[in-house]
Amino acid sequence: MQELWNTCALLEETRPRMSEFHVRSTIISRYAFTTVSCTMVNSGSEAREAVFEMQIPAAAFISNFTMSIGNKTYYGEVTGKEKKNSTDDKERHKKPPSPTEGRENGYETFKASVFIPRKMQARFMLHYEELLQRRLGKYEYTVSIRPQQLVGRLRVEVNILENSGIVSLEVPPLRNSKQKGSEKAEGDVSPPPSTVIGHTKTLAKVTFNPSVVEQAKIARNGILGDFIIRYDVSRELSVGDVQILNGYFVHYFAPTDLPPLPKNVVFVLDSSASMVGTKLKQTKEALFTILQDLRPEDHFNIIGFSNRIKVWQQDRLVPVTPNNIRDAKKYIHNMSPTGGTNINGALQTGAKLLNDYIAQNDIDARSVSLIIFLTDGRPTVGETQSSKILSNTKDAIRDKFCLFTIGIGNDVDHKLLERMALENCGMTRLFQEDEDAASHLKGFYDEIGTPLLSDIRVDYPEDDVEQVTQNFFPNYFNGSEIIIAGKLINRTSDKLHVEVTASNSKKYILLKTDVAIDLLSRNDIRDVPGLEDGKGDNNYIERAWSYLTIKELLNSRLKSDDIQEKDKLMEKAKSMALAYNFVTPFTVLKMKEAGLHSEPPQEEFISPSTDGIGEKVQSLQGHKAPPADGDPHFVIDFPSSKFSVCFNIDGEPGDILRLVSDHKESGVTVNGQLIGAPAPPNGHKKHRTYFSTITILSNKPERSYLEITPKRVILDDGERLVLSCGRSAVVRSRSLEVSISAYSNITVTIRDSISFVILIHHYKKPAPHQRNHLGFYISNSKGLSSDSHGLLGQFLNNEIKLLQESLNTSRWEVGQNQTEALKANPTNTLKVKGRLVPVVWKQRRIYNGQQEVDCWFAKNNADKLIDGSYKDYLASHPFDTGTSSGTIDSL
Repeated sequence: MQELWNTCALLEETRPRMSEFHVRSTIISRYAFTTVSCTMVNSGSEAREAVFEMQIPAAAFISNFTMSIGNKTYYGEVTGKEKKNSTDDKERHKKPPSPTEGRENGYETFKASVFIPRKMQARFMLHYEELLQRRLGKYEYTVSIRPQQLVGRLRVEVNILENSGIVSLEVPPLRNSKQKGSEKAEGDVSPPPSTVIGHTKTLAKVTFNPSVVEQAKIARNGILGDFIIRYDVSRELSVGDVQILNGYFVHYFAPTDLPPLPKNVVFVLDSSASMVGTKLKQTKEALFTILQDLRPEDHFNIIGFSNRIKVWQQDRLVPVTPNNIRDAKKYIHNMSPTGGTNINGALQTGAKLLNDYIAQNDIDARSVSLIIFLTDGRPTVGETQSSKILSNTKDAIRDKFCLFTIGIGNDVDHKLLERMALENCGMTRLFQEDEDAASHLKGFYDEIGTPLLSDIRVDYPEDDVEQVTQNFFPNYFNGSEIIIAGKLINRTSDKLHVEVTASNSKKYILLKTDVAIDLLSRNDIRDVPGLEDGKGDNNYIERAWSYLTIKELLNSRLKSDDIQEKDKLMEKAKSMALAYNFVTPFTVLKMKEAGLHSEPPQEEFISPSTDGIGEKVQSLQGHKAPPADGDPHFVIDFPSSKFSVCFNIDGEPGDILRLVSDHKESGVTVNGQLIGAPAPPNGHKKHRTYFSTITILSNKPERSYLEITPKRVILDDGERLVLSCGRSAVVRSRSLEVSISAYSNITVTIRDSISFVILIHHYKKPAPHQRNHLGFYISNSKGLSSDSHGLLGQFLNNEIKLLQESLNTSRWEVGQNQTEALKANPTNTLKVKGRLVPVVWKQRRIYNGQQEVDCWFAKNNADKLIDGSYKDYLASHPFDTGTSSGTIDSL
């Protein structure tokens, strides 16, 4: 083990501790302003590098970034990108994204690094903006929560204002895969633990405020996943929702309740050798489901391609019948991966097939024709030059129908697929090869599988508007949304005339109306509660217009082959990006020092506790691990019963309590020693007790122990190692991992199946009644046996019944109604292993008083709730495993 500990010692000093990670977002009429702030503390004895890394949606534009290190502040200034990039060491900027680029399918990584002097801290603040897109009937706002370590104060707050009215608001579980798509949730679909949701008709507030322990239960490495909010808005029929503010307008058009248009669709599927295994299997699974969803009025065909091109039904599209669907499934089932990738030939064949069908058949004039093209690689057979493939495809399609492209895996030419779709009125999606690929493919088809309108044109009087974004759209698909924005020329007018023309399955549609312009009180957000501190938020309609305009300029440049036109479009996009402070492919963020005497961020970084839960309009709490903290408070959550039980142990200073006892099975024992302190002023107790030492013993596969105090950690695994709680460190052996976050928390993981979190409550200037102490939490109990015991261990595998049936409500309904019902009847009885335990309804503070939990409280040292008396849980010494009396059990 000597060599092993030498290796571990090299890992002793780790990166600076992240003491705070806050995300605040304001979404106004689908336009989202997001601010991410992060504080890192270097408690070490020398300067250390801190890396701030944040995944943001690739469609978003960064609008500001600042860094404060000690007493110096650096701010980001958006400047035009020079042809040769600067190599200035201080320059930090997001890599220039293309409109749909993303190393993680729709995500970009922003990264900045600085050296923090010893005993100092750095604060990073990133701002970005995006216009939410409607897909499958919902807007989806996603924020990446991947701080890569457990964070003392982690909070996400999202405020949504939709004057049309908010409907169908939902917060699904955290998404650990970074892929987008339509995930079919299996099992638990409740919001993440500590999520609080509240909303009125037009305003919603969602907070996510997980404690260190709740974070550890999700992911010990701090990579929690994507926090997602989905919602839709109320809609009126007619021309849609036109919002006007300060001389700008944005027009949202998303009609519903229309009959679907017939489709003529050709599926062009890669069956080259590189599709072998998972990719082809998942493609087949998705296509089986997609074929089943085709409507009786649709027509379709399938082309498989590698170096050879195989058409299922020669020279025709077939109607949707049970026999044709059955035969198509057989054809797909029999596809086998072989050969190279002839992308050009496959698209030429598909386009000719669809063009000939349209020309030679008396098809419904209002039907929608499209090609869905899927590949996992780059062209290797036939024409392999991207520019030639693009021009050949455009010439073959001739604006007669749209091309939708899908790329799977890391080897795909995403720029080729993106441009092919852009030039031919389609969309592109990139998916990683993972277990969800089939559902992602199906989700993308669902977005385009139900066309409701074709040839949509939205017009406004030429004398009233200018600089209007795209106003003609070949198709409108169910669940999506058409967005147009522009500037008003005549600001004194009291109305704006709007006309929408389109075709649907039965007739030509013409909608017209006059929209009142005097809607300042409706769209002005300056007096909206909770949104008072927004700065750029007040021109949200103008910024939405600039966002859309820049996106269209980028797309137009991408589609253009004319160098002069490309330069002109680039200059126009750059000029607008500079005016609105957006980081784009043609602008960069340069860091400049603000001055030498700026005020550093204010923070008491010794405290590990989380912020309070905040406004509790509706509580949707997840499962909590049994903790022991404070004087010592014990809180046990019973997931299947949907309530928590709490109790106190009024021990004496010096007492050692057995918290977890599973020595015979998993080999794990946890003991906690109490320390005394005077009661606070006006307290009802003579003294208070806290945990001063936590001892963790394990005898499998080898014997080891940990002795933890607020100042140090002693680890003995054959070699003795002493670590300071004031220095971040990680120590690993074959079966044990100890991770110290300086003055914040310690995570202990045994055999990857048992995890404990110990919070360090450390006071800079303690009051007479305060003592530095520890809190103990079980974050993963999978490796503990069903015979576990101890004050906490006995509840890991036992459920408790509440005799009164008033609590048989769904977790989705937990909130004010249940709370009021409990207050009306604050006493009750629990049934535990046949024992009847009187309890009262209480709110207890945990995490050193920073968070409240509602629970049923058992009095008298948990009499009848726990097996025996609390004195039965007294250990004779910190290393007592309960297997022998009065002696140290061979450790």
